[in-house]
Amino acid sequence: MADIPEREVAASGGEPGKTSVSKRAADPGSRGRTTIADGVVEKIAGLAARDVLGVHAMGSGLSRTFGAVRDRVPGGRSSVTRGVKAEVGEVQTALDLEIVVDYGVSIGDVAREVRENVIAAVERMTGLEVVEVNIAVTDVKLPEEEEEEPEPRLQ
Repeated sequence: MADIPEREVAASGGEPGKTSVSKRAADPGSRGRTTIADGVVEKIAGLAARDVLGVHAMGSGLSRTFGAVRDRVPGGRSSVTRGVKAEVGEVQTALDLEIVVDYGVSIGDVAREVRENVIAAVERMTGLEVVEVNIAVTDVKLPEEEEEEPEPRLQ
């Protein structure tokens, strides 16, 4: 499809009755600004990280415990974003992730796959450049460990 430039009146100093062509004004998609909230990037990154084999959970033990209680409260922070912190600028973003890995997996390989998956998903969906993905492995899930489920305070 050919670009059809829009016409606009020449700036002052131009000849009367003459027009100049502006490609920028022709593209309706470039009029205005799109902003992406930190929480949007955090959700995308959280889902992408969980897709990697060897990632058992997201967040530290303490944040997962509080998160399980918070998930029961209306308006609590989503478990999808637990363990993910994003700083979003106009064209770039940086991410910090806390993960729990399954026992027996290579932590280096899992971290590399998480970075690749998170960067691909965030850049594809948002158009932002991911400048860094910092990963903190906060725990290893042992096969005999039971899932930590805090007891409800109210019954």
